[in-house]
Amino acid sequence: MLKSLSIPDFQVIPGKTVGHLLSRDLASAIDVVAECYLNHEAGRTTNPDSYFLRFPDDPGKRIIALPAAIHGEGGICGIKWISSFPANIASGIQRASAVLILNDADTGYPLALLEGARISAVRTAASAVLGAHWLNGCRKSATRLAVIGGGYVARNIIDMFAADGWSFGEALSHDLDEGSANRLAAHAERRVACPARSVSLLEALEADLVVFATNAGTPYVPATTHLRADQILLNISLRDLAPELILQSQNVFDDVSHCLKANTSPHLAEQLSGGRDFVTGTIGSVMRGETALTRDRAVIYSPFGMGILDLALGLVVLEQAIAEGSAVTVPGFFGDIARW
Repeated sequence: MLKSLSIPDFQVIPGKTVGHLLSRDLASAIDVVAECYLNHEAGRTTNPDSYFLRFPDDPGKRIIALPAAIHGEGGICGIKWISSFPANIASGIQRASAVLILNDADTGYPLALLEGARISAVRTAASAVLGAHWLNGCRKSATRLAVIGGGYVARNIIDMFAADGWSFGEALSHDLDEGSANRLAAHAERRVACPARSVSLLEALEADLVVFATNAGTPYVPATTHLRADQILLNISLRDLAPELILQSQNVFDDVSHCLKANTSPHLAEQLSGGRDFVTGTIGSVMRGETALTRDRAVIYSPFGMGILDLALGLVVLEQAIAEGSAVTVPGFFGDIARW
């Protein structure tokens, strides 16, 4: 007997509501991301390549479509549509904006439209802090934290470290824009309760835990940079490091095939070396105890930022918004839905 299907009302979750719900328990996003990575490692997800809309007259602009699906009980599918317009920064507005569409796994009908930039930033931050936790021997502390890039994602990563209970002896910030670096340092000092200051790139690269959160399109950290064996580098923006640095380090990914594309630093390393021998494993395999890390070389974590993470976190936000009555219901959104 066929299962009877129904179409729920369409929901809209504005950015203010998204932010409110996420901030109530920010650290819980780490658990959502961890479960999502384990589902991906077990083959319970579909995450195709991202699709890029580019603008020939302005190559710095792009809009990216990230379709994805999480299968099984409580599964969800959908797409994130996220723009990156760097010129926005000069006008004091965010570089990135996004929407997230969630689709019902049974009927395919869209369930909801959510403001997606905040979800994207929080899942990126959760992925970064989750990686730091596992690559740091499950310790939530470091002598010196350095964040390179003083924007919205960097701020969210600092907030996630604070929410997850990390402690640092000192926090360093670096950005090409001195004002952004100073503001991030002040934010870090408030949030993680340690001395913080803006520094040169060279000094930032000497920290024990280094986070890259820039919009760099090509590597600027030179191949001659010395990486210590005890360093952990969170390669969140993916294109900062010279490929030679990738080749001399241990490398952990969220998904190898996704990260080795689009001229990321790991992709350039593959082109330079002609192979993938530099791949150590995935964060999922580390969490499952299938990949062991050594202390003889620096560890670089390169998460591509898959659409499944946005779906998983977006579904949590949708369910909470419906439960507390803050979702905006749009009755009759689909018009005529009857087959006959």
